[in-house]
Amino acid sequence: MGVVDPAFIQDLEHRPKLAIIEAEGIPLIDLSVLNSADPVSEGSLVSDIGDACKKWGFFQVINHGVPLEKRKKLEKAAREFFDQSLEEKVKVRRDEVRAYGYYETEHTKNVRDWKEVFDFTLQNPTIVPASTRPDEEQVVEWHNQWPQYPPQLREASEEYAEEVEKFCIKLMELIALSLGLPVDSFNGFFKDQTSFVRLNHYPPCPAPELALGVGRHKDGGALTVLAQDDVGGLEVKRKSDGVWIRVKPTPDAFIINVGDIIQVWSNERYESVEHRVMVNSEKERFSIPFFFNPAHHTIVKPLEELTSEENPPRYRPYNWGNFLVTRKGSNFKKLDVENIQISHFRVSESELANRFERAVSVA
Repeated sequence: MGVVDPAFIQDLEHRPKLAIIEAEGIPLIDLSVLNSADPVSEGSLVSDIGDACKKWGFFQVINHGVPLEKRKKLEKAAREFFDQSLEEKVKVRRDEVRAYGYYETEHTKNVRDWKEVFDFTLQNPTIVPASTRPDEEQVVEWHNQWPQYPPQLREASEEYAEEVEKFCIKLMELIALSLGLPVDSFNGFFKDQTSFVRLNHYPPCPAPELALGVGRHKDGGALTVLAQDDVGGLEVKRKSDGVWIRVKPTPDAFIINVGDIIQVWSNERYESVEHRVMVNSEKERFSIPFFFNPAHHTIVKPLEELTSEENPPRYRPYNWGNFLVTRKGSNFKKLDVENIQISHFRVSESELANRFERAVSVA
């Protein structure tokens, strides 16, 4: 990655501006009240999380309960893995059959990202549809690949993932309460989950004004929990005005963002927000996103409790496994068309208006 290949160069309209606007407004939420028995404090916390999901789609959390030593152990192992030669890393390279492992040529919006990654699944093996066909009934298993070096990478990865999974379950319970739902409303969706963890390495880039570590995108799953180092680079597209805002790293915090599935489940009360990753010419950057995703057989659709005749479902149901397999496949080749998006399942505004009119006339 010493020179900028044209494959990395963003279209003019999407090139990053090197002037940084830092997001003072992204909420910072203290979760220490979860350890107290004060229902008033927990009620306030639920309200804060709901506001953050609605206004930003992003927030930071501190005192989250995930042991710092687990995170530090994985960060150290990740650095040691990425410090190896490319020849060593590609021994566990992922491909269209082996869905997890090392990869260095990922594309976002059909432009190559300035990064290298190592992915591993939480539930090994992970069960997914055998193809992208909507009527696919056969399934296949996706397995982890672990490198010989560093020897502690597997243990560090599994220990960290176990802790963050517990945190995600608690966070989904708080999000359920913020939507006025029973606390365990989402738990059943994650029994045979397709969650995975990614280790990201962003090397210094000689032309950070032309390339991005990750191009603009929204996360397709339910929830993302991001650990980042002190270099920073994550930018969020502010909902109020569309301005790209840098998320300033907070020591030992997690950055949380709502994914597309929560946008659909909540019938757009909460929205998934575009974000991207800037690179710089001087410092490498590391981050660890945990993607909390439901079982492959989940049919994603607005929850009945959050819809009505006056507020009809804004999305047609879709199969999460099919969506996931289609997205994964796009990582290995440049597409001639836009990759699958939840917007492809959205009911048109005119159809929504017709449904509302019919509901009013019947009433």
